[in-house]
Amino acid sequence: MRRQFLTSTTALVLLLGAGNAYAGMDEAKTFLDTEIKDLSTLDRGAQEAEMQWFIDAAKPFAGMDIKVVSETIATHEYESKVLAPAFTAITGIKISHDLIGEGDVVEKLQTQMQSGENIYDAYVNDSDLIGTHWRYQQARSLTDWMANEGKDVTNPNLDLADFIGTKFTTAPDGKLYQLPDQQFANLYWFRYDWFNDEKNKADFKAKYGYDLGVPVNWSAYEDIAEFFTGREIDGKKVYGHMDYGKKDPSLGWRFTDAWLSMAGNGDKGLPNGLPVDEWGIKVNEKSQPVGSCVARGGDTNGPAAVYSIQKYLDWLKAYAPAAAQGMTFSESGPVPAQGEIAQQMFMYTAFTADMVKDGLPVVNADGTPKWRFAPSPHGVYWKDGMKLGYQDVGSWTLLKSTPDDRAKAAWLYAQFVVSKTVDVKKSHVGLTLIRESTIQDKSFTERAPKLGGLIEFYRSPARVQWSPTGTNVPDYPKLAQLWWQAIGDASSGAKTAQEAMDSLCAEQEKVMERLEKAGIQGDIGPKMAEEHDLAYWNADAVKNGNLAPQLKIENEKEKPVTINYDELVKSWQK
Repeated sequence: MRRQFLTSTTALVLLLGAGNAYAGMDEAKTFLDTEIKDLSTLDRGAQEAEMQWFIDAAKPFAGMDIKVVSETIATHEYESKVLAPAFTAITGIKISHDLIGEGDVVEKLQTQMQSGENIYDAYVNDSDLIGTHWRYQQARSLTDWMANEGKDVTNPNLDLADFIGTKFTTAPDGKLYQLPDQQFANLYWFRYDWFNDEKNKADFKAKYGYDLGVPVNWSAYEDIAEFFTGREIDGKKVYGHMDYGKKDPSLGWRFTDAWLSMAGNGDKGLPNGLPVDEWGIKVNEKSQPVGSCVARGGDTNGPAAVYSIQKYLDWLKAYAPAAAQGMTFSESGPVPAQGEIAQQMFMYTAFTADMVKDGLPVVNADGTPKWRFAPSPHGVYWKDGMKLGYQDVGSWTLLKSTPDDRAKAAWLYAQFVVSKTVDVKKSHVGLTLIRESTIQDKSFTERAPKLGGLIEFYRSPARVQWSPTGTNVPDYPKLAQLWWQAIGDASSGAKTAQEAMDSLCAEQEKVMERLEKAGIQGDIGPKMAEEHDLAYWNADAVKNGNLAPQLKIENEKEKPVTINYDELVKSWQK
């Protein structure tokens, strides 16, 4: 099974050697024969028909040199090394698909937005920028583009309804601004084998009075972390938790990626809380941001947010390896696969491919994982109807500063790499699922037992509670970089959790005030509210049927609740 997911490199080299002079159906057939085979939701006839559409639509642009960019993850490596050369061979449009760091993608995008200079013809950037793109109006509305200038280069078989992430890339004006290319969630990860060990189960029940299982709330997560930390398993001392704490830009994602929502920050609402989102930013009825601090009705420094940071600090110190406090995101990522971690609250499913490799301590001899993914537990402030975690949705974005002909050629490539012909194969390589038809494909039913619950999660009703940053955030690049500095101060001990969040909300409001003063975002930009105390804004929220900012709960250690993993999966299938 595994071999067919790998690239047929030799055949592709032969195919690509043909050069653009011969672009056409012969190259498309070679690509389908060597690379796609039966890994597609389309039958061979439909695949060839889709390829013929690309060949015909690309003719006016043959010979053009087009540059696109994305961050470096397995999915985009596959696009850059395999799909871009194939597209070039099939259509004659020369594609350079650059891979750079996520922060660098945002920087290039910002530079192009500010200067108007066309650096790249298309960007795969996070849907977290949806509020930014909508307010600055520097990105093309894809809804308008597909109906007008881009109509002749829009695949009739694109099938937008099949994409599971378009609600994240649609602005309050109802228009689509970005097309999903890859997406992954952060989920709870645990050692299924250790949780099902009879001695571990008996010892846990004796100590805590309830069953060891997937924690439904943070209270149970904390007990499980305490239980496993220092316990000896297979001759090794293990840890009940893993995270990272170095003051580094990657520390920001750890929190902007919906950590506060898991604690219960913000209001109810999917994909994001309204009027207060999971960043603690409040908007009015016109979607204008009015504040971030509790004093303006926001929730970035409210009791739920402070509780979320305090728990992060406590667990990192008490239950994770000592080295974790000095690690960055990329350094901490491989640690659970080394076999000494019992559970992790916050695991990006983009790591799945690295967690299922043969020979790892966390993989059985038959290739099945010793671990599983499950929905993340929630904090004491969380209420039913709130989002419960983050989903990253890297999405194709066309800026208005890109000339029309270049945007059209890039749009063809973007649609090619997300096409139904290609998507199942691409998803097997990168495991970043974007189409419902791919998620339900029989090849994933067959592979699911080796992916530790990833497919079960994406087929479950729970999936809708995981979503990216929403439209309340008026300038993602400027605001996101404030987080790692503020929380880094808490992580290093320079500030308390409350002081760090007070500082963060104040810095966010400074940016919003500058945007309001400049008037650069027009009548959808920030309009700051008057200041009052927590009691005032909580009463105002309750009066309007909302939650945030919530008052402090005196006993934040609620009754712990766990659930049996196998029962949970069965309940989804019903």
